[in-house]
Amino acid sequence: MLLWHSQPEHFWPSPAEHYQSPPNAFYRESISLPFLKQEDQPIATPLCPAFQCVLCASSSPAVKIHEESLTYLNQGQSYEIRMLSNWKGAAELPEGRRLLKSVVRVVFHDRRLQYSERQQLESWQMSHPGDRILDLDVPLSVGVIDPVAHPSTLNTIEFMWDPNKRTSVFIQVNCISTEFTQRKNGGEKGAPFRVQVDTYKPDSHGSFTEHLYSCSCQVKVFKPKGADRKQKTDREKVEKRSNLEREKYQPACENTVLTECTPWPDSEVPRTPVSIPNLCSSRIYKVPSLERICTSPVCTSDSSTECAGEGLSPSASISETQQWLLKNRFSNYCRTFSNFTGADLLKLSRRDLTQICGVADGIRLSHALTARSVRPRLTLYISTESLDQKQAETVSSGTALYQEIYLENATAAELTNKLADLFSVPANHILQISRTGPQGIYVLLSDTKFFLFSTTVCIRCPNVVQMNITCISVFSADGQKYAR
Repeated sequence: MLLWHSQPEHFWPSPAEHYQSPPNAFYRESISLPFLKQEDQPIATPLCPAFQCVLCASSSPAVKIHEESLTYLNQGQSYEIRMLSNWKGAAELPEGRRLLKSVVRVVFHDRRLQYSERQQLESWQMSHPGDRILDLDVPLSVGVIDPVAHPSTLNTIEFMWDPNKRTSVFIQVNCISTEFTQRKNGGEKGAPFRVQVDTYKPDSHGSFTEHLYSCSCQVKVFKPKGADRKQKTDREKVEKRSNLEREKYQPACENTVLTECTPWPDSEVPRTPVSIPNLCSSRIYKVPSLERICTSPVCTSDSSTECAGEGLSPSASISETQQWLLKNRFSNYCRTFSNFTGADLLKLSRRDLTQICGVADGIRLSHALTARSVRPRLTLYISTESLDQKQAETVSSGTALYQEIYLENATAAELTNKLADLFSVPANHILQISRTGPQGIYVLLSDTKFFLFSTTVCIRCPNVVQMNITCISVFSADGQKYAR
């Protein structure tokens, strides 16, 4: 008969205690495995990264499992990048320096194009003057503070953001992948790009030099609506395969998570520390202006005609030509005309300028080179001689002496000031201005009367009595009598 004695649980030795080994034991120490002893295994909790960037664009379903994901984008379309943060180091920063700086850039994925990146970007800029490879859609962005887009770095934008608040930046890629392929015969595969985000925190001096996190993803850019067609083509391509072959491909995701990578090397453009503004709202925008992007001389005159009237001299050197371009708000084309003198720039026709700078800036540059002023709304030819039969005959023959007055606003007050300068009298001494109406009556000249004039009018003002200038007769430009 077998008798079973209930022993306490700790009486039974463990396997390790049962097989005690000498110092040079042949047997290996036993490992506690779940099937040997029923133990509660801790639930594996996923690690929450300190930073994460999510591109709100679906990935391609035609990418194999062991390859990097690929996302298709449309040219010029705004795509959201969500800046997610679980970083606990913000509390350690000073009160006024709790913002982070992120740099978003579009770079080449292929190593071959990375070596010639500068030449590729300059070639693209020559064919697309005035455009940028990467733009920031400020109205759609949330939590973006003090965005900066340097004119010398077409593929980079910078901004600051608060890691404790919701931040989403909307970007636009304006170049397409097929523009950087060697053969452009049609049907070739476009060059893939990388969208990379580098995040920095401020140091003790306020400069954003301490690197925190970098991430990137692979993208291809198509012409408008081309990414949607490519996404549909890849999906149909995978659906036609067998179930066994489908397992080799990654499932398409609605959003693309940027994977962590090494930081991008510093560019050649010096980045000065940016002062952090006071936060008054979670939605703060600052559109970069020319004064902030480039320290170029500005026109200090209040009159736009004076600034526009300074044409470019044919004897201007290369440096003087660059200063003239900056002064007249053509800083985006300084690199394009970096080797042009004043004579070289003046030799370009209006058609040449529109092809280089686009229609809008090309016409503006053509007018600036010719120092073309704004056309006045009304031109008056005034004579102060007395009117008699003999002089009335000379009016038609064109021998009378007239002086020009240009009216830009065509108002009575403007005409009063112009006549005061013409007769060298104070403007407040001119009581009224009238013209001859029907049956010789005097009609007061008001702002509404100027609409009856053509763009060019001849006026005779013979009487200056008590500083009351009376327009006796008004003639049109061809000398015919306009009013009696």
